[in-house]
Amino acid sequence: MRVMDKLRNDHPQLKVQGFYTREIRHNSERTGFEVVTVDGHTSLLASSTPMSGESARWPNVGKYKVDVSGFESLALPELQINEGTGLYIIDEVGKMELFSSSFFPAVLRVLNSNIPVLASIPIPKFGRDIPEVASIRNRMDAALYTLDKSNRDRITEQISALISSLRCK
Repeated sequence: MRVMDKLRNDHPQLKVQGFYTREIRHNSERTGFEVVTVDGHTSLLASSTPMSGESARWPNVGKYKVDVSGFESLALPELQINEGTGLYIIDEVGKMELFSSSFFPAVLRVLNSNIPVLASIPIPKFGRDIPEVASIRNRMDAALYTLDKSNRDRITEQISALISSLRCK
């Protein structure tokens, strides 16, 4: 989000499309995740306290039930290729998001569009990788960064400079 904010400040005319996920917390306990478009619309992604009978059929990731249709209704339109878009944000391409059979093909269309993409992907755990994530990680046109608290400001600057240079070509 810091990179997106910096790019918007440095390039106010930059048209950004996409989404990010954020935690839902109640009384300091994480109870789920929501998907948020870059223009602020939200929908449930996953919940540890599903609300309806329909949610009993939702797939699980740990203690969370994933609302695939809620995710798709908000995220998939953001991954449509639109003229004038200068940057796509995809946070993240992970296990919950990949329950949508339409999501990864949409991600690939965006990645192959020649429009810069800022995406987050999980680091493999216990030597196991998600095949779709591995295919992104292994792309020849991808620049990979591992963020942590000690390097996030420096890497934000590097990514901002890289995207700015791509926009100038």
